[in-house]
Amino acid sequence: MTARTTRRDVVKLMGAAAVAGIAPHSSWAQATGRIVIVGGGFGGATCARYLRRLAPGLDVSLIDPNDAFVTCPFSNTVIAGINDLDYVTHGYDGLRGAGVTVIKDSVTAIDPDAGNVRLAGGDAVPYDRLVVSPGIDFKWGAIEGYDEAAAEIMPHAWKAGPQTALLRSQLEAMDDGGVVVIAVPPNPFRCPPGPYERASLIAYYLKTQKPRSKILLLDAKDAFSKQGLFMEAWETLYGDMIEWVPFAQNGNFTRVDTSTMTIFSEFGEHQGDVINVIPPQRAAAVVDTAGLTDGGDWCMIDQSTFESIVVPGIHVLGDAAIAGAMPKSGFSAGSQAKTCAHIIVAMQSGGPLPTPSFINTCYSLAAPDYGFSVAAVYRLGDDGTITAVEGAGGVSPSGASAAIRTLEAAYARSWYANITTEMFG
Repeated sequence: MTARTTRRDVVKLMGAAAVAGIAPHSSWAQATGRIVIVGGGFGGATCARYLRRLAPGLDVSLIDPNDAFVTCPFSNTVIAGINDLDYVTHGYDGLRGAGVTVIKDSVTAIDPDAGNVRLAGGDAVPYDRLVVSPGIDFKWGAIEGYDEAAAEIMPHAWKAGPQTALLRSQLEAMDDGGVVVIAVPPNPFRCPPGPYERASLIAYYLKTQKPRSKILLLDAKDAFSKQGLFMEAWETLYGDMIEWVPFAQNGNFTRVDTSTMTIFSEFGEHQGDVINVIPPQRAAAVVDTAGLTDGGDWCMIDQSTFESIVVPGIHVLGDAAIAGAMPKSGFSAGSQAKTCAHIIVAMQSGGPLPTPSFINTCYSLAAPDYGFSVAAVYRLGDDGTITAVEGAGGVSPSGASAAIRTLEAAYARSWYANITTEMFG
């Protein structure tokens, strides 16, 4: 420990390390270098804050084109009219206060040979290490007739913000007795339980405001996350308002016609008054400028460090990465970000690399006072792949009392308040 490292610094380091389950090393506070982060969501914002907390000598910059981040978690409550859009909108002043340089601009290219990222405004921002957490893009054209223009008629609302507000306004304008169609893509996609929570909360709105309406869930899969708990909730709360059509029963959708508000499967068609199409997804296209997907849809990483196995010096977090058994969720991205921050600090200080471990807890709401969850712990397996720890974590019980469901809904709100405060201050 040098004279510049106070006891208070060490306590702060130990506190940050404890959150990620990693013991701090005495060299970490001396780490220096320029770390640039692309993307200000759960992965990027968390990583930026933890880098500054662990190693105040690091120069940390975060690049995002927006003034604020609108979270997908809890955006379904906005669609259902339970919260407004401000509830899921978070600015970056807290990160600035923590010493992070926040650059409002779009990244047009990543140049690993030059060691910089190029911005739409014309600047090139140099880095010693780059963290890429850009989220998803949609595979436009994977569904015939569904492109960016079609999304203004049949919204996806899978990137929160204007699309969230659009889907909400369509539900408000729909007559009682209307049909809402939700089309769910094949795996992998962002937030596996999200479409089913969305169906639940839309049903909550319809039950209270437009009770003769129906919801049709067309699914490109035959099973889904927390299926038993969702179906129990639907029967308990909404009767036959929600109909789930799995792949085996012709739920796989292949084409849309916005002029007739029709969605087509291989052997049938369905019309809706409101149609929410969640298209197939891939890593945000900015990763292609550095070849991080190597021609695929997602970024391949060394799962012990989250460093790209294609381009050294670039770490990929969250939805864009292939992270073993971890789902594409906000909680996963935050857990990965904390571990990645520790690893980068170790790399920049010359200290030993920590052994990573991760957690994920996913809450779902079927109504404002009806929640349930699934939790898991992950470690690095002998083959270098992130795997779930057997016997750790768990799923909410079926048949639980109303009091337990109400308590889990409160836990969900508390988790959201805590994680967004941790990210944005």
